[in-house]
Amino acid sequence: MQEQLVTPVILSGGSGTRLWPVSRALFPKQLLPIAGELSMIQQTAARVRPGTRFAPPLVICNEEHRFLVAEQLRGTGIDAAAIILEPVGRNTAPAAALAALKLVRQDENAVMLLLPSDHVIRDEKAFLDAVAIAAKAVVADRRMVTFGIRPERPETGFGYIQKGEALKTSGCFGVAAFREKPDAATAQSYMKNDGYYWNSGMFLMSASQYLDELRRNAPDILAACTKAVDGGRDDLDFFRLDADAFTACPGDSIDYAVMEHTSAAAVVPVSMGWSDVGSWHALWEICERDGDGNVQQGDVLTAGVSGSYLRSEGPLLAAIGLEDVVLVATKDVVLATSRERAQDVKLIVDKLKASQREEVSSHVEVFRPWGSYETIDQGHRFQVKRIVVKPGGRLSLQMHHHRAEHWVVVQGVARVTCDGKEMLLQENESTFIPLGKTHRLENPGKLPLHLIEVQSGAYLGEDDIVRFDDNYGRS
Repeated sequence: MQEQLVTPVILSGGSGTRLWPVSRALFPKQLLPIAGELSMIQQTAARVRPGTRFAPPLVICNEEHRFLVAEQLRGTGIDAAAIILEPVGRNTAPAAALAALKLVRQDENAVMLLLPSDHVIRDEKAFLDAVAIAAKAVVADRRMVTFGIRPERPETGFGYIQKGEALKTSGCFGVAAFREKPDAATAQSYMKNDGYYWNSGMFLMSASQYLDELRRNAPDILAACTKAVDGGRDDLDFFRLDADAFTACPGDSIDYAVMEHTSAAAVVPVSMGWSDVGSWHALWEICERDGDGNVQQGDVLTAGVSGSYLRSEGPLLAAIGLEDVVLVATKDVVLATSRERAQDVKLIVDKLKASQREEVSSHVEVFRPWGSYETIDQGHRFQVKRIVVKPGGRLSLQMHHHRAEHWVVVQGVARVTCDGKEMLLQENESTFIPLGKTHRLENPGKLPLHLIEVQSGAYLGEDDIVRFDDNYGRS
């Protein structure tokens, strides 16, 4: 009998603020090469690459990340079965419902593997072996399986799963209870009992069975998600939900909405070098350290520093006589904390949100489907940007009410359309775009186009753009 294909469902809706300032709302940790050369979502997709066991993945992501997600998947040579865009985040239970609804309409026997996009798994063989065990329990025993991570230390930051009776499928067990994040003494007691496991947040289950459980335990979630999918539409490579219907959906996790209520819950215990990379301390734990116990990335110099995580994405970072600290420098922010307090980065993020500061959401370099731009200087009535346009990239046909622009080509070839007239600009050539003129920039070459843009005017915000035509479906 042919083995049931499993459809990976990659959940990429998070903002990853616990790794701020490297991870930010518009470019969160799952899209960054935090723990290796590939980004975390690329690593996730690569370990469930389509083949004899896995079908092409289905991805659920934030609408603002859609082009980045699509481009990164293409970078791994993987074509997603669908990329579903969430207009707002509603946690994992609704996200899984969206996937299940899409899958059962194609195959009522579909099996889905729910995977957060921002986890590290160092032992992929152990992971794949655990998936194979779980798949047997799903198909043969109608179980909804989670993966329990054997604890490496007393951990108060994770929920726990208490193992129950052994099931027919070897290596799979019933779930006696789901336990909330414990205090230190309780976590220590769990370590001494081999029946407790960290809750990994990964699940394998029948799509139709999940919908049945939602119908019994969270019918309002199922109703809202069904309406959102029914009212949705295809847009380029993406599927857009009915925004009003999904915004009205209650938010809840799979654990609370379904797994803690179903009698079909099961767990596969596994040791696979797993980490949710939930803090700078967690990242320090999984990275290779030098003889002084330091992780150093970027332009870093130290003297008498030990047990620390030091990372620079811009200036030289110099540290002297420090122990067990986290120092992270980006182009616009420096973070300093003890490793012990690394979880409290959220306190700074909350203050940034309250002050409505841009550093909480965007980096100095901002990515667009056509390339990227970086503000390198600004002041009263002027702003200077470095713009990079990918080969074949094309900005929208647009105009501005409040600013004029001067473009200087630094590298590559630019095709410029202004007021209906088209021109090609080579390196060291420039042009002026007057206020109110319809214009477009594109890269017709095979190499990236680099140019400097000098803006001048009474208002220089990104919302001063009127689009008349856009290759990427932006309004």
